[in-house]
Amino acid sequence: MKKVLFEHEIKLLKNTFRRLLRRHARTNLIKLLEKTHPADLALVYRQFNEDEQDILFGLMKPSEHTGEFLSELDESIVSQILSNEGPQRIAELLQEISPNDQADLLGLLEEGQAEATLNLLQVDEKEELEEIMAYPEDSAGSLMATDVFMLHMDITAREAISTIQKQKSAEMVFYLYVADDDNCLAGVVSLRDLVTTPGSTTLKDIMSKNVHTVRPDTDQEEVATIVSQYNYLAVPVVDADGVLLGIVTVDDVVDVIREEATEDFLQMAGAGKDREILLKSSWENARTRLPWLLASWVGGILAVSIIGIFEDVLKSTIALAAFIPVIIGMGGNIGTQSSTIIVRGLATGRVDIENMAKLLFKEIRVGLILGVLYGLMLGLFALARFMDASPSLGIVVGSSICVSMLIATTIGACVPLLLHKLDIDPAVATGPFVTTSIDILGVSLYFLIASYFLVL
Repeated sequence: MKKVLFEHEIKLLKNTFRRLLRRHARTNLIKLLEKTHPADLALVYRQFNEDEQDILFGLMKPSEHTGEFLSELDESIVSQILSNEGPQRIAELLQEISPNDQADLLGLLEEGQAEATLNLLQVDEKEELEEIMAYPEDSAGSLMATDVFMLHMDITAREAISTIQKQKSAEMVFYLYVADDDNCLAGVVSLRDLVTTPGSTTLKDIMSKNVHTVRPDTDQEEVATIVSQYNYLAVPVVDADGVLLGIVTVDDVVDVIREEATEDFLQMAGAGKDREILLKSSWENARTRLPWLLASWVGGILAVSIIGIFEDVLKSTIALAAFIPVIIGMGGNIGTQSSTIIVRGLATGRVDIENMAKLLFKEIRVGLILGVLYGLMLGLFALARFMDASPSLGIVVGSSICVSMLIATTIGACVPLLLHKLDIDPAVATGPFVTTSIDILGVSLYFLIASYFLVL
């Protein structure tokens, strides 16, 4: 019910925008833009054509609202609308958003446009942006918000609350970070503990010294793991000396989890890793997926060649051809299932070096159980359907699908674990590479078993 209501509201909002655009109702459009939540605005904005997008963005004023709207949009759309803007307006937009969002937007601009925009910023803002942009992409440094502050451990809770009330621009003060005499991060105090403790208590008496920190070059997936595992609202980023540089907040981590999951799903489906593939043109979409499908094409050619080698076996018992799709399909499906389970386990931390062998043998046992079950079912079906064929046909078909499913689970589980061991993204294992190798092995074993059992 809630989903239907939300979809109805979004559709109504889109139709309202379109009606005002047709009437050229500039004043009403500006009011509606300012009243609409940035996330909802980004959702309907994607559904407009380029001309409508340009008109609406031209009406948006440099503000925090506009900045949040841009951060909600897909990168390709942001690149397109900013490419038509001059450096002066872009610089005005940047003034209203956080430094990490500024760095993200500048990274989407052409080099000359980005340089011209940077030159319009104040010296301190420019230096801060250049520092953030120097961090590796998809690292904690590129995600962190630098508008944070620390208080010394010797001040009282009353003084700390008074200081917080003056920090209007500070980023998310759910946690208060505490510094020692060397200005290094010594502990953290939750806002709840701060306001419920007696005002004369010093911060060092209520702070937690067990602080999970990350370095600026820490990968964003590792930051996301820390946040999800410990249910933090923010993770502090410190340098080699322990000095606080910034924090990565939970809202940025949610975006990271969504992006990384999307990449994994696309790679497992063999559709590349471009998160914005739906927004690409038909040619760009095809070009992205072309190399991933090459493995399937090569595998198909090899499977055809293998069938050609066993042409005599196929001619002697033509019923063998009827079961080729079943052998290939069942092996590919169970192999993909095993790969997906292992890849997801690696991503969530439930699969590690210690339990790797245990999970591998568990998947092999699953493949054996399912292989025996479906082998018996398919063998009996073969005997009932092709009564005129050799009685050995049921044994060939049944044992083939059993062996195929057993090998498929083994490959599907082993390949992601091997790639993970080699420090390669295991998500690529579940794509065409695993399914193609399973198809080739499945067909080969099918005809080898057939040539052994069936009398030519």
